[in-house]
Amino acid sequence: MLFQIDLIGSSPDEVFTYFWDDQERFDEQRNFAEDLVRGVHEHRAELDERIVGSARNWKLERMSTVDRNVLRLAVYELLHQPYTPAAVILDEAIEVAKKFGSEQSGSFVNGLLDNMRRELRPKERTRTAAAGDAADEAAGNGED
Repeated sequence: MLFQIDLIGSSPDEVFTYFWDDQERFDEQRNFAEDLVRGVHEHRAELDERIVGSARNWKLERMSTVDRNVLRLAVYELLHQPYTPAAVILDEAIEVAKKFGSEQSGSFVNGLLDNMRRELRPKERTRTAAAGDAADEAAGNGED
């Protein structure tokens, strides 16, 4: 849905009409998806500003449409979905980027989101960060 809004300039309501037409409807999932899409759409300028601020040497227009929208969704969730753990948000975003983006999409999205997660939710840890800390500790590089 976000991909279509980005490429065609459709409104969320237009996209919902066509998207749900062929889909089996589960109200809870539909409402959740629509809330996310509306939230990303409403906060797009702020989300884009944060993404560009974290993406050194990358303009938003140079990012693939998939990567750009995966990042928007994940950053929106980091900012506005406090009950969804950061690790879940990052894992899902990376998987979607790998599945629908290019070969480099997973690592690109991972790098940007991990940096942004540190800024937006500094007390939350991802599995990757925890694994890195455990390796540092095992190697004797932990903080004293």
